[in-house]
Amino acid sequence: MKDEPIIVERSYNAPIAVVWNAITNKEEMSKWYFDLADFKPEVGFEFQFSGGTPEKQYLHKCKITEVNAGRKITYSWRYDGYEGKSFVTFELSADGGKTRIKLTHVGIESFPEDDPNFARKSFTEGWTSIIGTSLKDFVESNR
Repeated sequence: MKDEPIIVERSYNAPIAVVWNAITNKEEMSKWYFDLADFKPEVGFEFQFSGGTPEKQYLHKCKITEVNAGRKITYSWRYDGYEGKSFVTFELSADGGKTRIKLTHVGIESFPEDDPNFARKSFTEGWTSIIGTSLKDFVESNR
């Protein structure tokens, strides 16, 4: 179980173009995800942001590895100063006028085990909140 991917799937009452824009446009992302200095949905583009708990912030360093415009984006996800590298994938599919989203995060077992912020439970709770509440509320309120 430890090395299984984290998968969070939801259906949003919003068209696929709205959801794609929300996950790939820097200005949109800052409203529900993280505040990024820059973001371009292009393979090879690197971006970073800080996030974590009020007590401890981590510099996330990411590089886009796959883009299928309007459908799928994958990027590496690692932490500055820590071992490990993982990959986050957002996949979108149309479901009538709605959008089905599947987030997959693989490789979290490569992060240090002695930091509770890198625990599977922490990632699962984070992605469930981000995909299940933050992004959902954002794209559904923009209709």
